[in-house]
Amino acid sequence: MPPDTPGTPVNPPPPPEHWFADVLASDGGVVRLRPITPQDAEALERFHTRLSDRTRYLRYFGPYPRMTPKDLYRTTHVDYHDRVGLVTELGDEIIAVGRYEYLADRPGPRAAEVAFVVADEHQGRGLGSILLEHLNGAAAENDIETFVAEVLAENNAMVQVFRDAGYQVQRSRDGSVLHLEFAIDPTEALLSVRDSRERASEARSVGNLLSPRSVAVIGATPSTSRVGGAVLANLLSGAYQGPVFPVNRNRTAVRGVRAYPTVRDIPDEVDLAVIAVPAAEIGSVLDDCMAKGVKGLVVLTAGFSESGPRGYQAERELVDAARAHGMRVVGPSALGIANTDPSIALNATLAPVLPGRGRIGFFCQSGPLGAAILGEAAARQLGLSTFVSAGNRADVSGNDLMQYWDSDPNTDVVLLYLETFGNPRKFSRIARRLAHTKPIVAVNSGRNVARMDGDRDLDRSLVRNLFAQAGIIQVDSITELFDCAMLLAYQPLPAGPCLAVIGNSAALSWLAVDAARGEGLEVGEPIDLGPQASPADYLTAVAAAVTDPAVQAVIVIYSPPVPAAVASYAEAIRSGAQSDPDTPVLTTFVADQGMSNLLATRGLGGILERGSIPSFGDPERAARALARVRRYADWRTRPLSPIARPGGVDTARARELVAGWMSDDATQWLDDLRAAELLACYGIQVVEFREVRDTEAAVAAAEELGYPVAAKATGEMWRNRPDLTGVRLDLWRPDAVRRAFTDLTEISGNPVHIQRMATKGVGCTFRAQDDPSFGSVISFGLSGTIIDLLGDRVYRALPLTEAESAELIDAPRAAPLLSGTVGGRDIGKPVDKTALAELAQRISALCDDLPEVRELQCEPVLASPDGAAVLYGRVRIGPEPNRFDIGPRRMG
Repeated sequence: MPPDTPGTPVNPPPPPEHWFADVLASDGGVVRLRPITPQDAEALERFHTRLSDRTRYLRYFGPYPRMTPKDLYRTTHVDYHDRVGLVTELGDEIIAVGRYEYLADRPGPRAAEVAFVVADEHQGRGLGSILLEHLNGAAAENDIETFVAEVLAENNAMVQVFRDAGYQVQRSRDGSVLHLEFAIDPTEALLSVRDSRERASEARSVGNLLSPRSVAVIGATPSTSRVGGAVLANLLSGAYQGPVFPVNRNRTAVRGVRAYPTVRDIPDEVDLAVIAVPAAEIGSVLDDCMAKGVKGLVVLTAGFSESGPRGYQAERELVDAARAHGMRVVGPSALGIANTDPSIALNATLAPVLPGRGRIGFFCQSGPLGAAILGEAAARQLGLSTFVSAGNRADVSGNDLMQYWDSDPNTDVVLLYLETFGNPRKFSRIARRLAHTKPIVAVNSGRNVARMDGDRDLDRSLVRNLFAQAGIIQVDSITELFDCAMLLAYQPLPAGPCLAVIGNSAALSWLAVDAARGEGLEVGEPIDLGPQASPADYLTAVAAAVTDPAVQAVIVIYSPPVPAAVASYAEAIRSGAQSDPDTPVLTTFVADQGMSNLLATRGLGGILERGSIPSFGDPERAARALARVRRYADWRTRPLSPIARPGGVDTARARELVAGWMSDDATQWLDDLRAAELLACYGIQVVEFREVRDTEAAVAAAEELGYPVAAKATGEMWRNRPDLTGVRLDLWRPDAVRRAFTDLTEISGNPVHIQRMATKGVGCTFRAQDDPSFGSVISFGLSGTIIDLLGDRVYRALPLTEAESAELIDAPRAAPLLSGTVGGRDIGKPVDKTALAELAQRISALCDDLPEVRELQCEPVLASPDGAAVLYGRVRIGPEPNRFDIGPRRMG
């Protein structure tokens, strides 16, 4: 018989699935957060008993050594609506509890009292803030508008948690108790605080992996031809500063280092475990690591998601178990991780060659490709700060590494080789912020792009547009990746597009000029020094170019007419470049590329450093790298623009409509009338129309709307046909409307739309969709079959900033038509591009507010000097995608 607890459900409903989350604490460790259930009673009682007297006093305002049966029952039996409880766990133990309860008697907006308590040994890890964020999310779903809390004034830590969350603090009459209130709807400032906490915890989590105090190699062997032997040899030969523990059941020592049968048998703490055992043995190894309290895993073992559905399931179980016990996972099928900081000197990789110390961070997925990349970087003398090859990227991702590098003082440039995007919305958000201070160069292989129509050209367009929007320098190959990296690592960003080309070969110089012009750089005739040019001639020419105010970058080409030593020419170019170190200088040594890499990129004392001059295999590669870096430099100088939020928006009504139309699990296209109603909630007015089913209704609709009108067949096959078979335009009289209605019903068999004629203009198309690989994306282009064939569409990630809305309209190649010009000739009046940009902002706001909107089309949109008229709108709704980057912090 349950205790007498009014309002407490005897059989609570099942907890909401989406409230389960893995979250990073402020120290970078993983904790599991979930709704409380009746089965937690025993664990909750143990948790309460372990609390110190001081913690219980601060939470309950007095001594409370044991929970009463009534309180225990009430805490664990909640309805997940008016009464909500959440717990965080580590392993099988509860380490923090938070709850809210609706205050039915309080006047005004729906309010609930909130409280939480954290185990003593886990205080200071930010768990209170995490619980509060997730309780806020649950409350918002349940129409709770305000949280209130009563806190002892001496409970400074709790008061700080509430202050950081934006609570307004009011003291009681005697000052011993504080009354706090908080509006649930988050402000931009609070979202910024949330993102800042997320960034710090993810950075610390990666930092823990890259700076372990000790490493265990599970599956260590003496043979370097085996995975466990290769990684152990690299750790031991790389001057790693901490202890290394080989783990091998059959050996007492490996490579002269004492070995242990299992991780459990290691007498010291283990921060990082590198796993190199067959996939079938992972389960027992994981149990050992969890029991030992290992903080991170690097799983080199293959045979998981890349092997099929069973492998994928095993991979998810591995990550799930690791996270439940506070561990991060790199891999499976990883090449490993490395940190070249001399105080750490970690080489936990399989790579036979590791580049030296530098200021470039590098992330990739593919293991074999990662080894080749490291070898190429070493050959180019391109130093790295840190390296992570995440393999299947089951847990640690490129997003995590970007968060780390954002605050890492040892990293100036970020290189990414991406096969998948993980959480694309989060990727875009992090990349935009990071790229404003540190350049990002990325190759995207597109191997796992989830597009169903197989349109690879569209994939490339999406990646190119979305990367450019986020300030990422996109390249198409590893060679181009390193070309850009060499320039970014050692030379300043170009201040403008003006380039000077200096060389002793007219043919090679013109190759550079043509390549530069093709990439949008401004360059005049090359400076030809002639085949007999001396080192002194190069020094003089380079010094003159870099100090010329009209020159913002220099490409220098040396091609000796006969085999000759290049050292003196490299030194001359380097000396000339020092006349103005703020102007980037690039070189091409045609005579001996190996020597040019060794000489032209080498700084004083033979060590690569800032100011070293990169050399490229040919002048065209130099020009392409410079052009890409120049576009990035231009993006970086643009002022930050806020997210566009137009007026005249009724979000509450839109959410009410969508909720009423939603099916449980299916996606559906709204009919035309519902789509127009939803769009109108965001100020997107479809040109007024009526749906009619007989001739006289058609005439009545035309007279109500006012002549002239258009008649349009309905049905999928009649939408936006280039031959306009299903459309009759400029109908001025009733008999014309009758004839059009009869014709259209005969060919379609469907109702007909009678629509007011809009001002004639340039046809445009807006489309927004929840793309399976790239997240929420909007596209824009002009209408027309030729435009479609040319693929002249531009893409941007949502939500749009004010600046991005305007840039979207100007980005298509056909955009000059909107300005009334073609090839410098006037062809008509410019259209109202401001109205088009505002329409983009309204679509962005709608898709951002309503994640249930999976696809939206406004086409055609007639742009004229008088505005932008939407002739037709379509909307597809469905269940909210679970990767949407909103709400409380959680791991992807």
